[in-house]
Amino acid sequence: MPANAELAQALLLLILTMKKIARLFTIKTKLEVFLITYALGLGAAERGKDYMVQYPGNVGKMFFVLCTVAVFIAASKMLEAIDLHKAFGVD
Repeated sequence: MPANAELAQALLLLILTMKKIARLFTIKTKLEVFLITYALGLGAAERGKDYMVQYPGNVGKMFFVLCTVAVFIAASKMLEAIDLHKAFGVD
């Protein structure tokens, strides 16, 4: 077999493997979005708690709220993307 054919076969195998790996990190259902949101929310609450210790008073409380609001915004965008993919996406 010529070297070009072997190279083409190796590249095709690499592309197919990368597609399979990328599929593992694709959010497909609303349940996955809710689980990711829960994990992000836990991290945001922990970070907000640290901000309240580091910045006492209203500034710390404001940072806490901003951390949690960012999670809600991300969750709404992910849910919207799932709905749009179901309506218009092609697999």
